[in-house]
Amino acid sequence: MRIAVYPGSFDPITNGHLDIIERASKIFDKVVVGVLRNKNKQPKFSVEQRVDFIERVTKHLDNVETDFFEGLLVDFAKEHSANVIIKGLRTVNDFEYEFQMALLNKTLASDCETMFMMTNSKYSYISSSMVNELAGYKGDLSDLVPAEIIGEIQERYK
Repeated sequence: MRIAVYPGSFDPITNGHLDIIERASKIFDKVVVGVLRNKNKQPKFSVEQRVDFIERVTKHLDNVETDFFEGLLVDFAKEHSANVIIKGLRTVNDFEYEFQMALLNKTLASDCETMFMMTNSKYSYISSSMVNELAGYKGDLSDLVPAEIIGEIQERYK
């Protein structure tokens, strides 16, 4: 069975993230979306909310599951019997950082590969931080995040 993990903060999940998940679900038998709980960051949404958002917008994908983790990504991948880490890329800057992380992960777990996926060009400008900033100004989120979660994002900023 080919299992991959797709890690991230997903604070909140965007249409770009969802695009990567949907495409990865066609390549792998199972995709585990790993929501990072980072003690050094102050997310806008709790890890439970972020997991719930992802589960709701991926319910049409039978081979996708969501879990959260803290600590090393390679340990999370091992826990889920995954030997591929998926990283979505929007820009060259994303690649430079993710390339370094891929080399580190390969050092920590030599049997784990990193697969880079370019986001669809129509989503290449979207980031979770942009979504949060726009939501704070009561901007239109309809092109940025899945429709199922717009109301809750807007509610967070009332």
